[in-house]
This record gives sequence, C-alpha cells and structure tokens, in this order.
Amino acid sequence: ETDIEVRFVKPTKLQGLLLCCRYYCKATFAAVAVTTTATRRRRNIFCCEAVCVVDTSPARSAKHHPTRKRCSQVATIMASEEEEGGAAGREGGGGGGEGEATEAVRDWSEMTPACLTLVFRRLSLEDRWKGAMRACRSWRDAARDPSLFSCFDLEPSFGAEGGCLSDASSWWTPEFRRRIDSMLRSAAEWSGGSLCEVRVRHCSDASLSFAVERSPNLQILSIRSSQSVTDSSMAKIASFCPMLQEIDISHCYEISFISLEHIGRACPNLTILKRNLLNWLDPSQHVSVVPADYLNACPQDGDREAEAVAKFMPNLKHLEIRFSKLTARGVNLISKGCRELVFLDLFGCANLTSRAIEQASLNLKNLESLVKPNFYIPRSVFHTERYGHWRLYDERFQTNVFQI
Repeated sequence: ETDIEVRFVKPTKLQGLLLCCRYYCKATFAAVAVTTTATRRRRNIFCCEAVCVVDTSPARSAKHHPTRKRCSQVATIMASEEEEGGAAGREGGGGGGEGEATEAVRDWSEMTPACLTLVFRRLSLEDRWKGAMRACRSWRDAARDPSLFSCFDLEPSFGAEGGCLSDASSWWTPEFRRRIDSMLRSAAEWSGGSLCEVRVRHCSDASLSFAVERSPNLQILSIRSSQSVTDSSMAKIASFCPMLQEIDISHCYEISFISLEHIGRACPNLTILKRNLLNWLDPSQHVSVVPADYLNACPQDGDREAEAVAKFMPNLKHLEIRFSKLTARGVNLISKGCRELVFLDLFGCANLTSRAIEQASLNLKNLESLVKPNFYIPRSVFHTERYGHWRLYDERFQTNVFQI
C-alpha cells in the first residue's frame, strides 16, 4: 500500500485526478478520504487534502514507485491549469471594466450565526440533525438555535400512514425508544421553551415529561405508538400544557380514560383528539411488526373513554376513535356531549350498529364528515366464548341493519 498526498487541487477536479490515477496506475482504490481544510487567497482554488490508498506491489519502494511519480505529475498539471485559468480570468476581468463583476469567493466559515440559521431553516429536521450539526462547531451552534425547534416533527421518518416498512419491527425495541428519547430531550432543551408542536413515536414517560415541563406553549402533541407512555406523563401534560389544541394518543395502550379526564379538564382549547387502536379484528397485518403481548393488551373500556370525552371535551371538532370497542351507549354520549363535532371517524368500531350511528348523527348538527364502520366483519371474530350463540340473532348481524 502507498499513501499519496495531493494538495492544492480544486474539489471539482478531484474526481478527474482519481480517474487519472486509476488509469495510469492500473490500481483499485481501497479508500478515498477528502477533507477541505482552508480557502487559499487565489480565486476559486481551494486547499484540499486527498489521501488515496492504492494496491501496489510491496516489493517496490514507495518513494520511487511510478505511482507516486505519475500522480505527482497529474497533480502538478492540474494545479498549473487552475492557476493559468485564474490568471486569464483576472486579465480578462481587468479589461472588461466595471460591467463584468468578478466572482466572489464564498467562505462559509465567515457566515454569521444569524445567516446560518436562516439557511438551516430551509433544511429538514433530518438534514439538520445528520448533516449541519456534524459539520463544525459554528454550524452545530447555529443548527441548535431555539428558533429552529419551535416544531419537532419526526413523523416523516416513519413513512406513510399505516405502512409496514421493512425496519418497522425495530421501532418497538428498547434501543429505538432510547434514541427517540434522546432526540426529544435535546429538542426540548434547545428550544428554550419555544416548542409548540411535537410529533414523535415510541417515546417514553421520562422523555415526554422532560419535554412538556419545558414547553408551556405546546399546542400540538402526537405520540402515536408510544407503548411506554402511561397516565403519569399524561397528568404532567395536563398540568404544564394548558394551551394544548390537538393531541394524538393512537395505539398507546397504557393510557386509560383517566388521562382523557385530566386532559379534558386542564385543556379547554382542545379541538382535535385522535384515539385510534390497532386493527384487532384482523391483527395479521401487525403480527410481524408489533409484539404479540402488546396486541393482546388492546383497551376494552371503550364506553368509559367515550364518557370521559363527552363529559370533559365539549369543544371537540375532530374526533378519531378507529377500532374502539365502544357500544351504542358510548356513541350516544359523544353525540350529546360534543355537539361541535365536524369530523367523526368510527371506522372499525364493530360493536356499533347502523341504527345507533344514525341516532347519534341526529344530535350533531355541525357534522360534515362521518366515517362509518362499513366493512365486512369476519364471522370468526365473534366466537362463542365472547359473544355466545344467542348473539348471532342480534340486530347487528342482520344484513339489512348492518348496511351502513
């Protein structure tokens, strides 16, 4: 192996240099590392250091090896071309008068933190986290500006809604939860209390409590599929976030109706509630992703949750309770307690009948969109251990009644 150092080469010409080395030396590059170190005073010439590790014969001396000579010749030629081109450009620019402005050298290291913050504002959260923060100290400090963390949204990283991605099973592991917790803690700390919107998944009680205690202006909170979030952190949300307007606690099975009561009492401005459950009618689509014990822990107190919503959230305009196990009593309570509803999603609510939904909708004068449970329920779901043979004659199994 021979280490070849090439300096004072423009980055745009570096690829050509590597191709020349491969052509002349008939060698395969095992690794290439490029580092921009400084900006030279000459126009458009940057100081780069390229270290190329090539496979050569060990019998030859590295000092007198033809590879080093040829690469040195190529580097010298390319550097001289750059200098000649720069000199010609300066001569041509001098004769053109003021009409031809010379191209300014862009030195990113001299940009002020305020300018960098404006630039980073156009980047996505992932680009700032994985790119800008790791470039240098000044970029890291600018990427942590509190104005960039008024919104912390990780939802795009989880793909399309309901999609089962190839790595989705790893989202339910403790290792992944610790990564999400670390990011949420950092965002809450860097925001300086300006955090208004949080959209994450698979966080824990500890990180969520840490974030809400430092976010009094929080208005939107989405913690879908957070299997470790319990009523404890929900109580802190009710205490520290009175300005909450939207909350999504879908697929959070450790949260009970008690949390809904706390949130409803403390957050009078709440208008959007999403409390969807996983598809317990056909869990096959979740078996390869969600742990089996978590699937079996599906909440059974749909009517208790509906009662809490109806009693403590009268200003709701958007309600999603997909695959909830509430009955006609629960939907009737919601229709009487949440008369401002504009959108109601009851998809997958297998315990409801068309008659119960129709009666409830009569109380909702402002309702514009109603998603009904209009799908076929497999007969195997209603096994005798849960419903008994006599339930087969109930009105919900009559074809003319169940058509919604």
